[in-house]
Amino acid sequence: MRYHDLDTPALLIDRDILLANLRLMQTYADRHHTRLRPHAKTHKMPALARMQMDAGACGIAVAKTGEAEVMAGAGITDIFIANEIVGRAKLERIRALQATATVSFGVDAPCQVEAAEAVFRETSGMAQVLVEIEVGENRSGIIEEADFIALLSVLRACPHVQFRGIFSHDGNSYEARNLADCHRIATEAQRRTLRFAELARAQGMPCAVVSYGATPTLMNGVEILDGITELRPGTYALMDASQGHAVGTLAHCAATVLTTVISRPTAERTILDVGAKGLTMQCRTQGICATPGLGTVLEYPDVHIDAMFDEHAILLNRAFHDAVRIGDRVRIIPVHICPVCNLYDTAYLISGEEVLEEIPVLCRGRLT
Repeated sequence: MRYHDLDTPALLIDRDILLANLRLMQTYADRHHTRLRPHAKTHKMPALARMQMDAGACGIAVAKTGEAEVMAGAGITDIFIANEIVGRAKLERIRALQATATVSFGVDAPCQVEAAEAVFRETSGMAQVLVEIEVGENRSGIIEEADFIALLSVLRACPHVQFRGIFSHDGNSYEARNLADCHRIATEAQRRTLRFAELARAQGMPCAVVSYGATPTLMNGVEILDGITELRPGTYALMDASQGHAVGTLAHCAATVLTTVISRPTAERTILDVGAKGLTMQCRTQGICATPGLGTVLEYPDVHIDAMFDEHAILLNRAFHDAVRIGDRVRIIPVHICPVCNLYDTAYLISGEEVLEEIPVLCRGRLT
């Protein structure tokens, strides 16, 4: 079956580009003598997680307990939930998962550790946690060294919670001004992460895991400092238009959305049958990931989506309008692939024009 024969919109993944991306990042991790733990929140597909494991990854990261449940059910046995876990319900679900997989999760406050101790103590189980370190993204994670030391003290007092190490995410690299700034952000983030690893060692609690990374820094080949044990990129597997701009080429973009021209109502306006419900309305306007429009046409890389409704994409480009007819198919490179994958039940693995396999997006909608 040719992908042109699929109904639209449809999420396509180019197998050859995907495999090249997996090899590229695994080689990069191996060269720096670090483990690779891909963040599977990007694709939400156990089949792709298995491909990453087969390429050499030590395990995967996810964002949600529900994603961990799906991945464990598909046979992935080493999972890190790279997020703070709050609430008894989630802790009980993680405790249940320990029967079939090694599952660790993030914390950044004493109350999270104490709650884990209370739940895992009930069955004499062992919660495995990593402390998140804030390195410039201005999101979650420990900021002050004194708070980190206090948290380590709480961890020491909780016999059913095992401290495995620390993790960080330099998401601020998405808005780096240029490649030099991207490398600066990466170096500063690693140094800050390693500083907290030193603090833990000084407290008699050495880190077995020092996990770091985001796709823009790693795809741009930043130097990995000694002491980082694990890299945790996500978008690298499929890439998207914003990541393509960050590395200077769209050639790594494995994921596209196949769509149909459904209307040409004016001399320049073209309408496609995919909108915010199939592409999102996310845009990136700053830094190395800045991307024109709301999506890029693969076959016409200088043409971008100008506006979006729920089920319609609007392109205002006279040359594109004159080049296509109603019923023609084009492929859109999303601005940000992670939320796009969550919009589809199925992805189609392709090679050239042939559909090789239909892959279920089994973690779709796993928000808890």
